[in-house]
Amino acid sequence: MTEEIIIAGFGGQGVLSMGKILAYSGIMQDQEVSWMPSYGPEMRGGTANVTVILSDEKISSPYLKIVDTAIILNQQSMDKFEESIKPGGILIYDPNGITAHPTRTDIKIFQIEGTKLASDMGNKKIFNMIILGGYLKLKPIVKLENVIEGLKKSISERYHDLIPLNVEAITMGINNIVPYKVEDHMFQN
Repeated sequence: MTEEIIIAGFGGQGVLSMGKILAYSGIMQDQEVSWMPSYGPEMRGGTANVTVILSDEKISSPYLKIVDTAIILNQQSMDKFEESIKPGGILIYDPNGITAHPTRTDIKIFQIEGTKLASDMGNKKIFNMIILGGYLKLKPIVKLENVIEGLKKSISERYHDLIPLNVEAITMGINNIVPYKVEDHMFQN
């Protein structure tokens, strides 16, 4: 099993930390892991992306041109990375701020209203954990207990009291990701 993922959005959305949590979770399961962040000089508000590879075999290169799964959190990332998904792969996106929805019919597409759900839960900072939960429902490649361990490793110890809220957000994501059918939306504006 090898899973190649790109997570892309604005800096400040938790893109890099979502990738880091996945990477730590894979390490906890004795998987081979690659985590390669990329972000613009502006940090918050600029674009950021991270590639994560989780594998049962040695990883030959952290550089990816095509991926199994893309998690897209803004329009610029949709424009840049929609075409990089392998045929049969998965695109997960938050429709908030997306003006040009995905159009590919050779991949599986899912929507998750992470922005709205985080707002409903009263904490916009858990947005990325909601998105991560949606991903884990579709691709349960790491166990929840290892995700919790990944959270402990990736956030400062003084914030460990927020781990139950993060787990609640992951559960919210698991329960709220829905398929998106391009055909159903082709003639709507």
